[in-house]
Amino acid sequence: MKTTSLLSKIAGVCMAASAALGMTAAQADTIKVGVLHSLSGTMAISETTLKDTILMLIEEQNRKGGLLGKQLEAVVVDPASNWPLFAERSRELLQRHNVDVVFGCWTSVSRKAVLPVFEELNGLLFYPVQYEGEESSRNVIYTGAAPNQQAIPAVDYLMNDMGIERWVLAGTDYVYPRTTNRILEAYLKSKGVKDEDIMINYTPFGHSDWQSIVSDIKRFGSAGKPTAVVSTINGDANVPFYNELSNQQVSAEDIPVVAFSVGEEELSGIDARNLVGHLSAWNYFMSIESDQNAEFIKNWHAFIGDTNRVTNDPMEAHYIGFNLWAQAVEKAGTTDVDKVRSALYGLEVPNLTGGTATLLPNHHITKPVFIGEIRADGQYDVVWQTDGEVPGDAWSSYLPGSKDIKADWVELECGNYNTKTRKCAGQNY
Repeated sequence: MKTTSLLSKIAGVCMAASAALGMTAAQADTIKVGVLHSLSGTMAISETTLKDTILMLIEEQNRKGGLLGKQLEAVVVDPASNWPLFAERSRELLQRHNVDVVFGCWTSVSRKAVLPVFEELNGLLFYPVQYEGEESSRNVIYTGAAPNQQAIPAVDYLMNDMGIERWVLAGTDYVYPRTTNRILEAYLKSKGVKDEDIMINYTPFGHSDWQSIVSDIKRFGSAGKPTAVVSTINGDANVPFYNELSNQQVSAEDIPVVAFSVGEEELSGIDARNLVGHLSAWNYFMSIESDQNAEFIKNWHAFIGDTNRVTNDPMEAHYIGFNLWAQAVEKAGTTDVDKVRSALYGLEVPNLTGGTATLLPNHHITKPVFIGEIRADGQYDVVWQTDGEVPGDAWSSYLPGSKDIKADWVELECGNYNTKTRKCAGQNY
């Protein structure tokens, strides 16, 4: 690790500690950035890296002079993969530490837990992970993929390019997999897939005994039709799941798995040699060649002090979100949430794959979609991609209760305007 990086991080930790002790002397001279990620518990495998990503971006911004002539100060809290604790920690960030913005959450259940707090206290949350859609909060900027930017294109690829006819929808038992699978089930049936060709399975967070479930998947896939697993399994449960696939010799040629929550970070804890050919659908892969990505990887390795550390999609989402927020603060000339939010609409920042991310009036962004095949070294070969960036949809076109709903915080000032009744329901999550 570079000496300057270490000193900056020590300074950041000290500033955060000062805030935690209620020392207010520095408060007027810094812009506080809340970091709300699980550093312990089942989601620590994914979220700890996102905490480090924000610390790196803060350090880089401070080296450039900060924002509005002030240095940025990280305030890091650990909600410990405990969903009610996410709400407590977000309130702590907004009320006790008076942070100007928060970057955080991974699971949808954690985001759902903090939404009432952010709306009550008019905070601003940048959420960096793919999610199920069906939501547009005035106080959240969604920089991860909506279903039309990940799940639907992945199923299209499996159906059109690989000829898949039977579908296993396997997920962790909470709102993101259940809602995403409702959308996918409706989408598959709209394409003529029958009930008997769809198998749905849910498991708890941290599930470890996959023997019988993988046996069921093998049996389901032995009906003579090409079969795939669409995985919305989250957190460290992915490690024993993939290990059991390997133990039971389920190869990508037999039953390919396309995952929405497994990237380079998760694969670094698994022997990827047995998973070659399985797939992930994301908006970024570390292996994509672009000047922006090469610079980001170089800076990440320098910050973290380890050239073996990987990058992944949610890190890119934080990169995009942080730069959108920083640009909006400069444009607004203040960190006031209402003024920053107004300044955000229509802003464009580079993504890491050579394109541009644009903040839309529905609080989602434009993103390219990539399908990647797992390599033996834990990286991905891109086998398919969209022609350009896809605008994120807040509400699904395939669910009866959603297809008439529109989110527009610029002209309609509403997250769920019904285009048939011409009314805003008001409850946006």
